[in-house]
Amino acid sequence: MSENETKLSQADGEEQELVPAEAEEAPAGAVESPAPDSKEQAGHDSEAPDEAVKEQPPAEGATDEGDIAADYLEELLDIVDLDGDIDIEVRGGRTYVSILTEDGGDELDDLVGRNGEVLDALQELTRLAVLTATGDRTRLVLDISGHRDRRQSELKQLAEDAIAKVQDRREDVHLEPMSAYERKIVHDFVADSGLISESEGEGKRRHVVISAS
Repeated sequence: MSENETKLSQADGEEQELVPAEAEEAPAGAVESPAPDSKEQAGHDSEAPDEAVKEQPPAEGATDEGDIAADYLEELLDIVDLDGDIDIEVRGGRTYVSILTEDGGDELDDLVGRNGEVLDALQELTRLAVLTATGDRTRLVLDISGHRDRRQSELKQLAEDAIAKVQDRREDVHLEPMSAYERKIVHDFVADSGLISESEGEGKRRHVVISAS
């Protein structure tokens, strides 16, 4: 083999070695892409989610889904022949839709139901309406007659009482079954106290357990 042919052969070998190196870099980017979701679930801010927010402003999307939810709920109120004012608010990129009565009466109580069960069902139906219209899932929160605000105050007191028991007795405390939305509120209260909480049970029996460690 001539000297020129030897050099060409070596050059070809070097090019072939570069191809796998570039191919190995692609999966690394694919692995990093879910990272913003993981950090967001953990409640931490990062540069990646900020960039995503710039490309797709959450406030605009949240406003759109709020309008869709309001239209759906207005039709529902017409069907059941009830009057109510619908308020849309966006907090932290999440849409909150509230139905209120003008005089603060109890005519909407049937839409809340026992322990908010009807309200939770209506919230899921409203989320489904948004999903059908946009193709995107939503974490929209529906409140009726201020039920969730009152319930949040109750949950805070419930969590504080349980936290005091755990700190005093050093024993786990099991709370009453509650919805995923309410469990999340309790988990946040417990985390602020420095204790540990987790959800146990299945279906309607799923509840929060608070422990010292």
